[in-house]
Amino acid sequence: MSTWRDDPNAIPPWNERPKCHCGLRTWLQVWTDPLPQGKKGGRFFKCPDIDDDFKACTFMQWIDTRPLERVSFKEEQERRVRQQQIRLKGKEDELKRRRAELGQREVALKIQEEQFQAREAQFKREADEQKNRYKEPAQSSTTDGRNKKGNFLRFTQ
Repeated sequence: MSTWRDDPNAIPPWNERPKCHCGLRTWLQVWTDPLPQGKKGGRFFKCPDIDDDFKACTFMQWIDTRPLERVSFKEEQERRVRQQQIRLKGKEDELKRRRAELGQREVALKIQEEQFQAREAQFKREADEQKNRYKEPAQSSTTDGRNKKGNFLRFTQ
């Protein structure tokens, strides 16, 4: 039984792809340039984040090290389709990871918002209590010896 390394049209499983310097699983690519000679049609792994965020990850690992025989147009198209499928699978996995991360952030924000609203309600209650303390009726006499009407209190013995 041949493995994906021996079969030029096979797609490697995701977990068998090496990780690049960024820590991401690499993409399977096919060399399309005519130079260097003998490399056209050769398969290699490269970093999926090579063009994003202006990062310069230069990871590249060849799978096919021996010169390749000529490939028919149909085989080349099939290889390109598989290559596109691999890219799309990688992007789907990245989207799933980002969606899960976004869901976790939304839950955290909702919890923070609930805590904020609870604190805001507590502060409002405390402010209302303080207002009510100052609105309580005064005692029957003041400190200078006057009653509510403003007359001096009479003390008799």
